[in-house]
Amino acid sequence: MITSSPDTFLHAFARLPASTPSTARAAFLVTPTGFAPAAESARDNAYMQLSAAVDASRAHAQHRELAAALREDLPVIVFPGDAATPEAVFPNNVFATRPGTLIVGRMHHAVRRAEAGREDIRNFFSGVLGYRLIDLSAREDLVAELTGVLVIDHARGVGFCGMSERCDEAGARAMHEAFGLALTFCFDLAPGEYHTNVLLTCLAGRGAILATDGFLDPAVPEAIGTAYAGRVITLDPEQKSGYAGNAITLSADRVWMSEAALASLTAVQRGDLEDWGFAIGAVALDEIEKAGGSLRCCVAEIF
Repeated sequence: MITSSPDTFLHAFARLPASTPSTARAAFLVTPTGFAPAAESARDNAYMQLSAAVDASRAHAQHRELAAALREDLPVIVFPGDAATPEAVFPNNVFATRPGTLIVGRMHHAVRRAEAGREDIRNFFSGVLGYRLIDLSAREDLVAELTGVLVIDHARGVGFCGMSERCDEAGARAMHEAFGLALTFCFDLAPGEYHTNVLLTCLAGRGAILATDGFLDPAVPEAIGTAYAGRVITLDPEQKSGYAGNAITLSADRVWMSEAALASLTAVQRGDLEDWGFAIGAVALDEIEKAGGSLRCCVAEIF
């Protein structure tokens, strides 16, 4: 089912059991080779810092620390970056998986589309893992930036899909089918927002981190909060800008975010996460955050 009605979403969500694995079995990253905020992407990504100088050595060091930290929870593969694709450090917009399947997205900006053709990543999944391919990248009739625009509750097979220039109706339908979702809740993002995963983190199917001002209709975040029985960390605009919503659970008992995101949380919010069974892992990523994404954007999950 695909719906844009909060009431219909809540009714359907309540009937879905949390019966499948909620977190990935591995992940992959792409090194920040040639890393730089792209001016084309900045047209609809207000989080980017185009005027800030980028320290390439520091970006690489932070990225190495990220890979090492995440290996505490699951295996992490690191593919080399390419100077011709300056934002490839955010592979989750382009590549995603469901069990046995690699999904390649259709990017809105031309500067990102070149990433979709990487044969090494495609061959790893097809030749090494034996995954089949669902390739949306060549379809000119849709835009679908995968787990940038689509936040997934994998335990229930529920997708939360934010509509903007980065995802249209055809893209939402294509992703619903590609990921094999039971339910997709579509909604408009507020003006100035570009990706759902900056506004919403699904906490292994047991709760959510939510920036309510990033949704055009206030009934949408209210419905998401109701769905998770009030287990929601509600972010203010400053915390959202600090990427506290761009987090990820890679195991059932820890949520990962950047150091800046963690620093923005209150003691009460941290305590709530701990009470719900989540330790908090954090890595310094301020150099990479200059390009308008944070920790979750760097992680492509392997299911």
